[in-house]
Amino acid sequence: MKIYHNPRCSKSRQSLALIQNAGHDVEIIEYLNSPPTTDELAAIISKLGITAEQLVRKKEALFKELGLDQQTLTREQWIQILCEHPRLIERPIIISGEQAVIGRPPELIQRLL
Repeated sequence: MKIYHNPRCSKSRQSLALIQNAGHDVEIIEYLNSPPTTDELAAIISKLGITAEQLVRKKEALFKELGLDQQTLTREQWIQILCEHPRLIERPIIISGEQAVIGRPPELIQRLL
C-alpha cells in the first residue's frame, strides 16, 4: 500500500494508523516534500475514479490566491497546478494495487484493507 501523507493533517495520521494497525506494509509518501509527477497524478486520479478538479482542496487559501475559483480548466491544467502546488491536493490518498481512496473520513480506507 501507499499513502500520500501530510504528517500535520489529523485525517492523514488517522489513516496511516489504520493501515499500520491492520498489519499492512505501507510506503509513506510525504507529497508536500515529494510531489507526484503529472503522470503519477494522472494515474492516481484514474484509480480514484474522479475528475482532476475533484482532487482540489478548494477551501485552501492558496486556491483563491491563485484565482482558481474564477477559472475553468482542463484535466491537464488541473493536474499541472496540483503538481506545482501540492498543498491543493486532497489528502490523504491511499493506494492498494489498482484501487485508491481519499481517506476523508479515514474509515473509507477500510475497503482497501
